[in-house]
Amino acid sequence: MYYRKNREFFKAPTGEFIALSLMEHWRHSVSWSIDGAMTKTRTAKFRIGQVVRHRIFSFRGVIFDIDPEFSNTEEWWLAIPEDARPDKDQPFYHLLAENAETEYVAYVSEQNLMPDESGEPIHHSQVGEIFIKDKSGSYRPRNPSLN
Repeated sequence: MYYRKNREFFKAPTGEFIALSLMEHWRHSVSWSIDGAMTKTRTAKFRIGQVVRHRIFSFRGVIFDIDPEFSNTEEWWLAIPEDARPDKDQPFYHLLAENAETEYVAYVSEQNLMPDESGEPIHHSQVGEIFIKDKSGSYRPRNPSLN
């Protein structure tokens, strides 16, 4: 399963900071504490369950997790051609992705994503494990309390 075990800090509408799993938070105004002294706030453009497409490459997918900033290996980072590497200091999204040939899990920077307006369903074989598709065609986490 792809649910994260760690907890992130989110700023509640009332202003206090509360710890929630990413699957429990729908607005994704992500905040976290660095050494308990400084707080950094970032708002993700996309949400868990949203269908997006890559700006350059021909694939689309549904978001199942969000990192407030790059959180993959340095090896993964260095495998990207230097002239195409996105900034690390932006949200990165975990997608159940698909293209015309296959399905896979993708890790994509916010700057390389855009909303998918096609209305077409995602056919990835793991979508049903994580999401429920509601009457409007939107994807909701099957168990939003998992963390």
